[in-house]
Amino acid sequence: MLKIHWFLPTGGDGREVTPDPERFRPPTPEYLAQVATACDQLGFDAVLTPCGTACEDAWLATAPLIPLTRRLKFLVAFRPGLLSPTLAAQMASTYQRMSNGRLLVNIVIGAEDAEVARFGDFAGKDERYERAGEFLAVMRAAWDTDGPGSPGADFEGDHYRVVDATTRVRPEPAPLIYFGGASEAAERIAADHADVYLAWGEPPDMVGGRVDRMRERAAAVGRGDDRPLRYGIRFHVISRDDADEAWREAGRLLAGMDPAAVAAARADFSRTKSVGQQRMAELSAQAADGGVPDDPRDLLVHDNLWAGIGLVRGGAGTALVGSHAEVADRLEEYAAAGFEEFILSGYPHLEEAWQTGEGLLTELRRRGLVPERPTDGPGGAASTFR
Repeated sequence: MLKIHWFLPTGGDGREVTPDPERFRPPTPEYLAQVATACDQLGFDAVLTPCGTACEDAWLATAPLIPLTRRLKFLVAFRPGLLSPTLAAQMASTYQRMSNGRLLVNIVIGAEDAEVARFGDFAGKDERYERAGEFLAVMRAAWDTDGPGSPGADFEGDHYRVVDATTRVRPEPAPLIYFGGASEAAERIAADHADVYLAWGEPPDMVGGRVDRMRERAAAVGRGDDRPLRYGIRFHVISRDDADEAWREAGRLLAGMDPAAVAAARADFSRTKSVGQQRMAELSAQAADGGVPDDPRDLLVHDNLWAGIGLVRGGAGTALVGSHAEVADRLEEYAAAGFEEFILSGYPHLEEAWQTGEGLLTELRRRGLVPERPTDGPGGAASTFR
């Protein structure tokens, strides 16, 4: 079965890729609750919550949503260099109990020096990855103990030294660790420590090679069927009852992109140190061929894979556009390349969650690719979602 996740817009939301100040939706607790409860009702597996100074803190923004949802998991992103690994283990362990086992952890290293410098972190990019490897080793070791009074975990490395690390209670289950990055350092650390390796939505012939390479790396460090490395991929999505309707929506988003914003984004991308961002920027720039086309289909980089989002948005810059059946076909294509988890999003995130949930998820259920729509909570309390 595939896992289909959504995105929690903790930096705000709107009907355009670049925020329209007159129609901007701030990330209030009430609005985030609407998105989360919709995803819970529709049967999405989890919501990814980003991190950074442009967003509300992921831990604090998602904690109030725990009692408002029944089964939805929270994929909480954070930067490991900004807190101790034992404290992170304690926070995650507490969250796991408070949520009845609904925490997933997304480790974000941060490729841009200016962003991490705001937090007082001046380590180089490769050093940040090496430090993250030690961080994850300590965090997992602390989870794998029986609390105070029992033997804790000792660790001494180049970046961390801890003695008797533990948490109050062993988290059950231990949260899965999601980890992305297209650089050699990222792939090496992910092969050692991640449960799910994440990629941004490149064409299958580009991203498929990374899956093959990661499988080789995982095998080289002794990972087998007892601890397999899973693969996830991040897309925006415009999925409609028919393809023309989806492309009209893509055209609307494209028409709302100010050429000055496109030029500013390209200048910003040209300075990035993120290998993944460089790859995203190249896709959109090559498709646009130096301009902004009138027809959104001119920005196709693969069947139903649209590079228009990446003209102005950093990070994930591609969208799957088409009918529900066409988008389902593409997910099956990526599944054949090894991807089992898909993190989707759309503008605005509330309405697009309903469009995707009622349309695309229904089509995936018809194909037997995702579980049936849930009708009760994790504790078995009966409920009917409409």
